[in-house]
Amino acid sequence: MSQYDDTRSKIIEAAARLLREDGPAAVTTRGVAEGAGVQAPTIYRLFGDKDGLLDAVAEHVMAGYVSAKAAVVAAASADDADPLDDLRAGWQTQIEFGLANPAIFRLLSDPDRVRHSPAAQDGKRVLASRVHRVAATGRLRVTEQRAVDLIQAAGIGAIQTLLATPREQRDLGLADAVYEAVLRQILTEPPERTDGGVMAAVVAFRAVAPQLDTLSGAEQRLLAEWLDRVIAAIS
Repeated sequence: MSQYDDTRSKIIEAAARLLREDGPAAVTTRGVAEGAGVQAPTIYRLFGDKDGLLDAVAEHVMAGYVSAKAAVVAAASADDADPLDDLRAGWQTQIEFGLANPAIFRLLSDPDRVRHSPAAQDGKRVLASRVHRVAATGRLRVTEQRAVDLIQAAGIGAIQTLLATPREQRDLGLADAVYEAVLRQILTEPPERTDGGVMAAVVAFRAVAPQLDTLSGAEQRLLAEWLDRVIAAIS
């Protein structure tokens, strides 16, 4: 590691510690400089201002979290674990992370930060891979993108509601109830199907279509377009 990277890493870790322990107000130039053992001008030179430093801290923490999630998804895929169990585990991990890291969660709940955060985008791709595994089993009644958006929106809302409630008054069953409500929106239940299972079958086919290597790239794109049109018409 270069001296530049080492110094940058020390500053980020010092700021992350202050943020985790005392919140954003504690992340002052003086406090971070003392914690990292550097001069204050070094922070300005590397990060520009406090917002730049907070962005770097949020990215650092989120990147570590997403990396761990990606490893879990890869292991679940390799072990052929139940996709629904894996999806639920991902939800629970997200809720736990948000409640354990309120300052980081609030930073990454800012739409402007999310749009420019590689780690946040990687996190959404991990969720999408989990949803994709469910789609491949034929259990989705909605498109993969809609399922991802519903789960993400519900998770953010559940965490925000719990964080806004005094710790001793929090209903920890709230997140589970929200998740079950989302599942009722996105999953099929064979006895209740009204389309003869067509939607689930088409969504499942759409999920595995990119793996049909016998088709050319143009044919795969055309097939995807056709399936998307069928899904849109049934929805």
